[in-house]
Amino acid sequence: MSADAVTAAVPTAGRATPASLLAGPPSVITAGIDLLADALRAQAVTVTTVDFRPPVDDPAGTAAALATVLADPRREAANATAVGRMLAVRAHLVDVLPASEALGMRPGEFYHAGPPITWDRASGPLRGALIGAMLFEGLASTADEAEAKLAAGEGISFSPCHEHHTVGPMAGLVSPSMWMYKLQDSATGAVSYCSLNEGLGKVLRYGAYSDEVIERLRWMSAVLGPALQKAVRLMVAAGEPMDITALVGQMVQMGDEGHNRNRAGSAMFLRDISPWLIRAELPAKDTADVFAFIGGNEHFFLNLVMPCGKLMGDAAANVPGSTVVTALCRNGTDFGIRVSGTGDQWFTGPAGIPVGLFLAGCTQDDAHPDIGDSAITETVGIGGMSMATAPAIVRFVGGAVPDALAVTRRMYEITLAENPAFAIPILEFRGAPTGIDVTRVLRTGVLPQINTGMAGNVEGRGLHAEGMVTIPKV
Repeated sequence: MSADAVTAAVPTAGRATPASLLAGPPSVITAGIDLLADALRAQAVTVTTVDFRPPVDDPAGTAAALATVLADPRREAANATAVGRMLAVRAHLVDVLPASEALGMRPGEFYHAGPPITWDRASGPLRGALIGAMLFEGLASTADEAEAKLAAGEGISFSPCHEHHTVGPMAGLVSPSMWMYKLQDSATGAVSYCSLNEGLGKVLRYGAYSDEVIERLRWMSAVLGPALQKAVRLMVAAGEPMDITALVGQMVQMGDEGHNRNRAGSAMFLRDISPWLIRAELPAKDTADVFAFIGGNEHFFLNLVMPCGKLMGDAAANVPGSTVVTALCRNGTDFGIRVSGTGDQWFTGPAGIPVGLFLAGCTQDDAHPDIGDSAITETVGIGGMSMATAPAIVRFVGGAVPDALAVTRRMYEITLAENPAFAIPILEFRGAPTGIDVTRVLRTGVLPQINTGMAGNVEGRGLHAEGMVTIPKV
């Protein structure tokens, strides 16, 4: 019987006429190993492959636990609530002030990036940053003295930035005398904080603590912080607080992904703050120095992108039954995540070593395990998750433009929403993949992609490279 006869023989009364399965060329979809797909392609058959992987079951019992979570009747509505709260955040810069005032920090208290850790397990860059912070705060006069006091622990405490509505890049060190940005969600009044960006090279956040590092920190506390405070408070008093969410959305459309590339964001920040710095009537030299410092630091805006992300992550937290990730962070030893439905609980695994392009004189052997709270950018859909929007940095972190497009498209497989505020032009202005769902990660085996800087593996050495890393299966 012919194909037409097969179709004609099917009764059609009361229902739509079915299409013939034999009327056109075959469409082949394959999953799993490539043996069948390769054989068909060798015969000039068009094949669509599906990157299917069985659910993760390492360690044993993971698949059973995943099945339990997937069966939770609260999950779908809880995830919709968490993601909705994340997307609704509108972050504004409302103040700049010392950490002692903003966070109530006292001498001897330090905050750091990543999940909790003790001195004996601290990485080289984190130890270097703690030593530098001790010197900066006047709690030690030499590096050896600082290290001895930190090891003894008397009168010293340190805890994760994330536990104080704060984030910090790389080592993420915050001490009482450091100046902080304060961001606020206009609808809920929630706040977040981040330190000011030091620039690149030998800086505290990469574990360096030489005299030039400490002197720069002192200038930032004496000049930069107070200057920004005056300008920002003038903006707020005039009813014109800087809309950080809007700037992040603009920078994403201008070739920045918000983690390793912040060139457009930093330029727009300087554009918007400049009139208010002039109105602050600072000494001429201070004004010139502040303009030169911000203008010469293409990563300056990173420290505003991060607390914007922190506000978004915190907004999605503590929704019972939700499997949305609210924090991704690293301390140079451990990688930590938080999930909405489990609140403040940390889940940790070993921090991975990034792969990328190194500065002159450095090699992969010098690389240190990943470190920093800056993966809050990926947590909310930008950074490595939106690599497609930043082709200019693809070769810098390792890879090619098609790789960047493929990475971002893959991230939609593990997220629950698209953020229209962070639209990606090359993908027809599709919203950034937002709301990482741990169940989708486990079901697909696709891990969130992170762009990152690389610190040296010994304290005091500073920036070594830029690269990419995925999270561990914690």
